[in-house]
Amino acid sequence: MPSSRKTLLAALLGLAAAVSVAHAQECPDVAPYAKAREVIEDLERIVAPGGVQEAYKARIGGIEQWLNVRGQDRANPMILFVHGGPAAPVTPSLWQFQRPIEEYFTVVNWDQRGAGKTYNAVDPDSIAGTVRISRYVDDAIEVAEHLRARYGKDKLILMGHSWGTIVAMGAALKRPDLFHAYVGIGQVINTRENERISFDYGMRQARLHGNEEAVREMETIAPYPGDRPITRERIVLARKWAQHYGGLSAFREHSRYYYRAPLLSPDYDAQDVCAIDRGSVFTLAKVLPEFLEVDYTTVREFPIPVLMFMGRHDYTTPSEPTAAWLDEVDAPYKRGVWFERSAHMIPWEEPGKTLVSLLEYVRPLAAGERGR
Repeated sequence: MPSSRKTLLAALLGLAAAVSVAHAQECPDVAPYAKAREVIEDLERIVAPGGVQEAYKARIGGIEQWLNVRGQDRANPMILFVHGGPAAPVTPSLWQFQRPIEEYFTVVNWDQRGAGKTYNAVDPDSIAGTVRISRYVDDAIEVAEHLRARYGKDKLILMGHSWGTIVAMGAALKRPDLFHAYVGIGQVINTRENERISFDYGMRQARLHGNEEAVREMETIAPYPGDRPITRERIVLARKWAQHYGGLSAFREHSRYYYRAPLLSPDYDAQDVCAIDRGSVFTLAKVLPEFLEVDYTTVREFPIPVLMFMGRHDYTTPSEPTAAWLDEVDAPYKRGVWFERSAHMIPWEEPGKTLVSLLEYVRPLAAGERGR
């Protein structure tokens, strides 16, 4: 996987800006992985008579957008998973962690506007003016309404990761009638506070480890974020060292397991894998100004049950502001679940605890939900 892609996605997963990647870059050759992809595809096949395994385009927000729907029993509650990024779809890496969840839930992964397979389905220039947070929120609502009608569900469980928590939380606040509950993973509450905490962690770790190179680099943008504009270049540099010291994947300097996952995905061909970078470059600059103003601290009442899955070592979207917000918010039901061996990539880092937490705390909130 090109180093540019690693740098880009590491930043994007934290809702940050990143280095430029040429739109003309060559797409990866997935042919050498053909046999491994066949094995994964066969393992992933849902053969249960009452199951569902569909990947298709639906008309959402005036354009064709891709949905991936998987579950062992259509009668199970349905999760709509809103991925991070922007434009970092879960579909090409779901094979790494999702299969056990599919025994108890039907899981829908949606390649958002400008992301993954949806990026390839629509001329990017034709939607450039629509890449705004409010449009993503409305898209999520349309996806939910589409799924309710297609699968005969009264309500869905809404789950967001990283950037996706901004979109999903907005959808839950705007249309609470569509959802049993909201689950935030790597929740964004206040962007500027997240940036400050992440940077301070990176600086502390660099000094603790005697990393003079890192300290010198970070001092060039200190104090961060401070009063200066939060540019793409400053964000990338601030996140570089926080993630190096385990702020993306706990106890790891790198997250190759995630970056290379699309090469083995039976759901993504070479053009789809290539679209991950291209979609990231396309969307990031357009949503960055809005992203920097995100602030959910003013939300004091939440209309549906809310749960936060928080990585103890997350310094990409730090958990501290999320825990503080959850303590103060008034909701029909609320719970925070700490993942002690995770940073930002909770479903990948602790898939077992993710499943157990969904079963123990979330599935009961959708009791009685049936589908056809």
